[in-house]
Amino acid sequence: MIKFKFGKKRPVCAAVIAAAGSASRMGGTDKTLALLEGKPVLWYAIRAFDLNPCVQEIVVVVREDQVAAVAQLCEDGEFEKVRTVLVGGANRVESVRIGADSVSKEYGLIAVHDGARPLVSQRIITETVEKAARFGAAAPAIPVKDTVKRAEGGTVAETPDRSTLFAVQTPQVFDADLLRAALKDAEDGGASVTDDCAAVERIGMRPVLTEGAEENLKITTPVDLEIAALYLRKEGSLCASDTATTSTG
Repeated sequence: MIKFKFGKKRPVCAAVIAAAGSASRMGGTDKTLALLEGKPVLWYAIRAFDLNPCVQEIVVVVREDQVAAVAQLCEDGEFEKVRTVLVGGANRVESVRIGADSVSKEYGLIAVHDGARPLVSQRIITETVEKAARFGAAAPAIPVKDTVKRAEGGTVAETPDRSTLFAVQTPQVFDADLLRAALKDAEDGGASVTDDCAAVERIGMRPVLTEGAEENLKITTPVDLEIAALYLRKEGSLCASDTATTSTG
């Protein structure tokens, strides 16, 4: 299944940037095109993958009403790796499947990234691609800080062991054939999955976790924009300044 292995060259992959969501919790603001320190949120996400040497091709999936604006954003940004901007589907599974199906078949790995995660670092992209090249599926994650309760009917049913809980981020990177098969299976089965790891888990794959970062937050509410701006002002452009490192094993 795995088509890329470690050697003198980095593993290479294509990236699908998923930005076709409804932004229902942003109070009417389009979260991917909202300005973050003068640039659209989506600009940062695309730029991070355009800079990364593991990524050779980028497909951006958006809502139909965003196509013209995002195509112009890519042109103005002079991104070298963006091959196309596509209209997504009715839900995440369909949108990512459309993107994955459009990726050039020469790439054996596909990274799926939320267009609303502008501050993903080069380290996270590279480490996750390398893990996926070895194990078939990988995703960055951070430990859950708060105690989590599972509730039934408004009362606590269980308190899971916090040490086993992680908040999963993107990019989630997969063997291309595995991802396409998992998405088709989820779509055919009408499964409601909130991330792409869940789709491959449905067909028996267990993704490997890599180290995520607090800065790799997803813009979901207006306050997230303010937090992201604070990170940018404190650290500079994380996706540009963080060196893309390669592990050896």
